[in-house]
Amino acid sequence: MALFSKDLGIDLGTMFTRLADAGQVLVEEPTIVAIEIDPDRLVEKMVAYGHEARNMIGRTPETIELARPLKNGVIADYEVAQTLLSHLIRRVSGPFRFIRPRVMISVPYGVTSVERRAVYEAVMEAGAHEAHLIPQPLAAALGMDLPIGSPSGNMVICLGGGCTEAAVLSVYSIISAETLRLGGIDLDEAITTYVRRKYGVILGQLTAEQLKIKIGAAVLQDEEQSMEVQGQDQVTGLPRRPVVLTTSEIAEALQDPLKQIVEVCRRVLEKTPPELVSDIIDRGVALCGGGALLRGIDKMLTKSLGVPAYLVDNPLTCVVEGAARGVGMHNVLRRSLPQVG
Repeated sequence: MALFSKDLGIDLGTMFTRLADAGQVLVEEPTIVAIEIDPDRLVEKMVAYGHEARNMIGRTPETIELARPLKNGVIADYEVAQTLLSHLIRRVSGPFRFIRPRVMISVPYGVTSVERRAVYEAVMEAGAHEAHLIPQPLAAALGMDLPIGSPSGNMVICLGGGCTEAAVLSVYSIISAETLRLGGIDLDEAITTYVRRKYGVILGQLTAEQLKIKIGAAVLQDEEQSMEVQGQDQVTGLPRRPVVLTTSEIAEALQDPLKQIVEVCRRVLEKTPPELVSDIIDRGVALCGGGALLRGIDKMLTKSLGVPAYLVDNPLTCVVEGAARGVGMHNVLRRSLPQVG
């Protein structure tokens, strides 16, 4: 009978979508869908999603389009998002429609009522029996096991693929927070722009992401790393000889978007009551999300904010784990959850 009351947490992210149940991550797939379109553009059919679709980036014929249903953390293509959620929920709940789970799904802090409604309706149409929305910083704090139930200050910075969120929490509530619609995708674009301007080479999206992951850094590193990449000549469009990029160059390329992230975090601290700031100075700032894995970003934020910043143990999964935990805590969290009007 447990199947009939299955509880699911969902982290519907710009880059990855994760589903968890009882503290265990069940599904982790890139938030991307491959759609086949007939020559007359009359019929669309999903042919792949997740990792399979991601492997098609830059390699598809004209009859197949790749769609990212989320942009900056919110739904940009409702039908594609609903279809993707439907497939993922069916994977963990089984093919029978009468086994409909209770769901708590994360949304960026401060989303509009229209954006909230789109997420709610998408997950209900995808097969949920009951759905609640939870702000990502609150879900992350629950997934990190931060003591947010007490009247003390805890600060979380979520560095996601489509947006960055900074929030101060106390007594299961968000005291002050801001969302910057800039994330890991924008860091990749900053690298692409830098390489095009300096070397006249156009890089693919996945190549820029690999540069960020393998040799990227927020600040200069003691150990300089390098990586050889290939791309197209921006003038002729023909293949160019390989270019070797270094860690210091990637750090330079990322400075502008990183400055915007720092400013958002500063503004949140400025709006926070002094008593809670004192707690944060003692406890530090918890960093999560894929962007938190960028080398040296904890040191950069520590220096810029004057508060110790640290990477949590589960930066990629804390949001979905917290959302799953939040289903059973709905009565406690109710006053802090976004309402769907």
